[in-house]
Amino acid sequence: MDPIVQITPYLMPMRCDAQVFLQHNLDYEKMSRYIVSKGREGEKITFMQIIVAAYVRAVSLHPEVNRFIFNKQYFARKNCSVSYTVLKEAQNANSNEVTVRIEFDPKDTIFDVRDRMDYAVKAARATEDGDFVIKLAKLVLRIPGLTTGIVAMYRLLDRYGLAPKAILKELPFYSGLFITNNGSIGLPSPMHHIYNFGDVSLFMGMGGIQKEAVVEPDGKTRMRRLMQLGITADERVCSGAHYASFFADVMKFITDPTLLESPPETVKYDKGVEYHVPKVSKKPD
Repeated sequence: MDPIVQITPYLMPMRCDAQVFLQHNLDYEKMSRYIVSKGREGEKITFMQIIVAAYVRAVSLHPEVNRFIFNKQYFARKNCSVSYTVLKEAQNANSNEVTVRIEFDPKDTIFDVRDRMDYAVKAARATEDGDFVIKLAKLVLRIPGLTTGIVAMYRLLDRYGLAPKAILKELPFYSGLFITNNGSIGLPSPMHHIYNFGDVSLFMGMGGIQKEAVVEPDGKTRMRRLMQLGITADERVCSGAHYASFFADVMKFITDPTLLESPPETVKYDKGVEYHVPKVSKKPD
């Protein structure tokens, strides 16, 4: 690694020290036309699924962005994972929230990404007592006065690599990307902080739709609808050039989701780190 990149965790030991904020405006109309065209073919796709599929494909080309930092050391993530929060009852704004964490295969198409996300959301909403995170939080909070101590003990175990792997796979704070859809509740895109807890290195926040006047090549002006996307990145993870190439590909795939309908011809992995995830075989009722 570049020594300048490698020394940055010593200069900025916490993720909140190294947060970089980016704002992108996505072409809402192109995304909408794609979603409508797929709907006519019997394939239901959402805006979030397009963005997540673009992220997964970009990670398959730029594994450097999928690294994370712990104890000032660099690690190559052994998965391509995304976390996000959904309402327990989709049409009820007052419903409790559940959090899902999904692992993707680098060769996933947009349809594979859609199937994994649909499966995870339906499974989470089907649980009566809440997901793993809710149950764990309730358990910890039942011990008055010890919650701080329990969290501190977990942080200590995590720091030395002793935290139970079963918990790491369930907690949403151990993912390459955390994404939220604020547009669905009428809010603008947030510049969300990155958690110091866990190892999330990238946060994306979808916002509402805005209109912007644009000049067409023929000189005519028209209004165009844009979707806001706020991005927060841990600048220590890789060089600015790697980040620039990664985000350029993310935006390319979001603008033209048809590129995601076929698996990538090649996948790049960090040295010694290759992972695969079986396809979803069935969806919960």
